[in-house]
Amino acid sequence: MTAHVPVPAGAGTVPLAQFFIPATTSLQERRPRTLKHGDTFAVFDHNGDALSGPGSPEGLFHRDTRHLSHLYLTIAGARPMLLSSTLRDDNATLTCDLTNPDIYDSNGRLSLPHDLVHIRRSRLLWNATCFERLVVRNFDERPRRLAIEIAFDADFADIFEVRGTRRERRGVMQSPEVSTNRVTLNYIGLDHRQRSTTLSFDPAPARLTGRSALFTVAIAPRESRSLFLEINCGSEGVNHPPRRAFFSALRDARRALRSSSSRAASIATSNEIFNEAVRRSVSDLYMLTTDTPEGPLPYAGIPWFSTVFGRDALITALQTLWLDPALARGVLLHLAAHQATSSDPLADAEPGKILHEVRVGEMAELGEVPFRRYYGSVDSTPLFVMLAGAYLDRTGDLVTIRRLWPHIEAALTWIEQYGDRDGDGFVEYHRQTSEGLINQGWKDSYDSVFHADGTFAKGPVALVEVQAYVYGAWCAGAKIAEQLGHVLRETEYEARAHRLREAYDAHFFDEELGTYGLALDGDKRLCRVRTSNAGHALLTGVALPNRAEPVVRSLMGASSFCGWGVRTVASTEARYNPMSYHNGSVWPHDNALLAAGFARYGFRREASRIFEGLFAASSYIDLRRLPELFCGFPRQRTRGPTFYPVACTPHAWAAAAPLYMLQVCLGLGFDPGERRITFDDPMIPAFLNEVLLRNLSIGDDAADVAVRRSDRHVVVDVLERRGPVRVVTTS
Repeated sequence: MTAHVPVPAGAGTVPLAQFFIPATTSLQERRPRTLKHGDTFAVFDHNGDALSGPGSPEGLFHRDTRHLSHLYLTIAGARPMLLSSTLRDDNATLTCDLTNPDIYDSNGRLSLPHDLVHIRRSRLLWNATCFERLVVRNFDERPRRLAIEIAFDADFADIFEVRGTRRERRGVMQSPEVSTNRVTLNYIGLDHRQRSTTLSFDPAPARLTGRSALFTVAIAPRESRSLFLEINCGSEGVNHPPRRAFFSALRDARRALRSSSSRAASIATSNEIFNEAVRRSVSDLYMLTTDTPEGPLPYAGIPWFSTVFGRDALITALQTLWLDPALARGVLLHLAAHQATSSDPLADAEPGKILHEVRVGEMAELGEVPFRRYYGSVDSTPLFVMLAGAYLDRTGDLVTIRRLWPHIEAALTWIEQYGDRDGDGFVEYHRQTSEGLINQGWKDSYDSVFHADGTFAKGPVALVEVQAYVYGAWCAGAKIAEQLGHVLRETEYEARAHRLREAYDAHFFDEELGTYGLALDGDKRLCRVRTSNAGHALLTGVALPNRAEPVVRSLMGASSFCGWGVRTVASTEARYNPMSYHNGSVWPHDNALLAAGFARYGFRREASRIFEGLFAASSYIDLRRLPELFCGFPRQRTRGPTFYPVACTPHAWAAAAPLYMLQVCLGLGFDPGERRITFDDPMIPAFLNEVLLRNLSIGDDAADVAVRRSDRHVVVDVLERRGPVRVVTTS
C-alpha cells in the first residue's frame, strides 16, 4: 500500500516520505459507512451525511476526485437524531433511520416534540451516480408541515488532497447552474478537464440554490411522503426522473451483486457469528471488485485505495482462488494487459514489470504524484507468476495460460535482468527517482526496513519475503512450461529455483535469531530483525524442512503473537510500536499468508490459532468486518482489539483473509486433471463444529460437502455431486 506517515525530524538519512496519510483525523472516531460501484465510492457518516473537514474522507468520489464534499440533512433547521444505520448484507444499500429532536419556534416554545417524525434514508451507488430515497413519516396525531433541507457542496478535491497533500495551485470553480429541480456544480482543473456534479430532485424543491434544496412537506397523521435525490458524477445519461431511476438502479445493483457472487462457493457453519463475518467478507469482496475489459478485478480498499493495486489484487485473488477462480483470471489478464514494455524511471517501470498502482485524478494527470501508472513494487512481478501457476493448478485452464505465457516469460525475464540488479541471485529494489517509493515491498512505509539497532537499511534492498515469492515464481514458471511443452524453459526455471533455495538459506537464516532476517541491505548485511516477513518463506516452500519449526516457534511466541494475530514486528525489536503502520501492527492478510505457510509444513494447529485470533477480533468489530490492520497490543480478556486510526475498511485482502484461512485449516485443494476435490489432513478450528461448503467447482462440475468434528476426528461427507467429480480425504 502507498500509505506512509511523515518522517520525524532527525530521521536524517531518509528523504521525506511523500504522499502520506496525515494522522489528524481518525476514521475510527466516526466509523463511516461506505458504498462502491465501479470507479465510484462514497463515505458517509451514520446519519447518511458527508461532513468533510481536515483529514476527513467523507463524500462521493469518482475516478480519484471528490465530486461531493458536503451533504447535510436538516428538519426544521435541526439535524435529525440517529436511530440506526446499517448496510445490507450484500452491501447494495445504506439505510439510515432518523427521527426529529425537540424543535422550538422563534419564541422558544416547543413546536415539535422529539420522536414524532421518522426519516428513512435509503442510498446506493450505480454507474457513477448516487441514488437516494427519503421517506418521511408522521407519527403524530395531527398533520404536520415540515421544512426539510438538504445542503450540499463539491470541492472537487483530488484523492491525494483529501489524504493530506497540499497543492500550491488549484483549478477554478465555476458558478452553479440552477434550474427548477437540478443543480450542476463544475470545476475546471489545471489539467484543463471539466469535472461536474449534477444533483437532481424529485419532486422539485420549494427553493433550490447552488448550495441547498428546501422542501416544504405537508403530512397527515400516519402518512408518509417520499423525496428522491440523484447525484451524478459527470457521466452521460441523466434522463430518467430520480424516482424512476432509483428503483431501476436498485434492481440492477442487486442483480449484479447476486450474479457475481453466485460464481463463488458458499459457506455456512455451526457458528452464526462466523457466518456473519463470512457473509460480510464475501459481500465486501464483490463490492470492491470492478469489472474491467479483461475481467473482474478487486480494488484494494476504501477510502484511500479504491483503484487498481497490483500486489493487493494478486494476493486477494490468491486467497480466493478456491472460492472463485474468475477473480484470479481477471486479475492476471488485466495486469498482463498493463505490464511494462519499456523503461520509465519516473514510473519505476522496466520491461516485464507488473503494475503497482493506477491513478486517474488531476494530480496524477499533471504529474504532481507519480502514480498515474506506477510500477514501484518489487513483489508484484513474482506474485503475478505465482498466481498464474496457482490458477493453472486450480482450474487446468490451459487456454488462458497460453494467452498469458508471453507475459509470464517477460515477468521472469524482468526478475533475472532487472530485479537481480547485481547478479547475486536475489531480487532487490531501489527507486529510480526521488519521487518514487522509498520502500517497495508490501511494507512500504519509510521506516519498515531497518537493522537491529533501528538504523534504516540502505538500498538496494533484498527483502526476505520477496526472495520467497521469486522462488515460488520460478517453480510456477517451471510447472507452466512443462504443461505447455517448453522443456528447456522448464529445466532452466527448475535450476534457478534450486539455486535460489540454497542461497536463500545461507544468506537469510540466522541461527542466533532463530528465524530468517528481514532483508539484505545494499552492503549485503542482514537486517537481523524478527518480523512476520520471515513466515512468507513457508508460504512458497523455499524454507528447508528443518527451518520451519524454529520459524513457527518464533512467530507464535509472545513477542510476535499478540493473541489477535502475528505482529508485523516482534515486541523485542528496536522499532516496535503496536500503533505503527508496519512495525508492530496486525494485518489480517499477512496472518492468512502465514497460516498457509504453517499448514504447508504441517503446522496446521498453529495455523488454527491464528484463525481463531482473527475471528475473535472480528467479533468485536462493527459489521464483523476485518479492517486493513489493527494495533498490535496484547489481547486481554473481555476487550476487543485496538483500532488503527486510518485503516481502510472494507479492504479486499483483509476481507479475503478468513476465507483463505478456512481453506488452509480444511486442507482444501483441487486436482482438475483427475476431477478431484481434496481435503488433506483437515482440521476444524475450535470455534466451529461443522462447515458446509456448496458449489465447490472444477470446471462445470461441482460438489457440496459437509466437514464435521467427530470425537477427535474430522469427517468429510459428500452431500451432492454434479458431474464426475470425486472428493478425497487424506491424512
